[in-house]
Amino acid sequence: MKKFSAAIIMIALVPVIFIFSKCSGNKSNGDENKKDSTVVSNAAFGAYNSQVEWGAHLVKVAGCNDCHTPKKMGPNGPEDDMSLMLSGHPAQQPPPAFDVKEAAKKGLILTQSFTAWMGPWGITYAANITSDSTGIGMWTEAQFIKALKEKKWMGLDNTRPLMPPMSMMPATQMSDDELKAIFAYLKTTPPVKNVQPTAMLLPPPAKQ
Repeated sequence: MKKFSAAIIMIALVPVIFIFSKCSGNKSNGDENKKDSTVVSNAAFGAYNSQVEWGAHLVKVAGCNDCHTPKKMGPNGPEDDMSLMLSGHPAQQPPPAFDVKEAAKKGLILTQSFTAWMGPWGITYAANITSDSTGIGMWTEAQFIKALKEKKWMGLDNTRPLMPPMSMMPATQMSDDELKAIFAYLKTTPPVKNVQPTAMLLPPPAKQ
């Protein structure tokens, strides 16, 4: 009788053991799926936690501050004026003196702020790319990608091409995802109200 009772108890416990092991397995699988999802998500942002963080990294390594952030003189020479981060050529600075023949001879001249560039093409100014409406605050993502991929001024059709130094930057080699991350980050930057002077473009030199 005792043996018979023990057998009944063991049979009754089988479903309980199965259910417990099933729940444990589901929890384990859930943890694995959650982990895999995190890995995929991070991989989508260059191993960074968010698109904005990835964009901030890309802005640094691409050297966007080199041209778009005005320089001030520090103890070791020119350094970024981070109070004007990515705001482009300061509007209050007068246009630099410009001699076409000298520019043609020297090839490239730039101002102390590193934001106005002169050469045989004329004078061009680093753009404001902060989140302000005078920067890219009103731009669409598609505009931004077109500007960099197709080198179109303000990312608009039927406009002039981007001029040096921006036209020399390898942004066309960036993927759409990288450019989207940069745009997402720029949209979070402190807004700086600053309108650049209009570029002074010269006609192309006559062919020899």
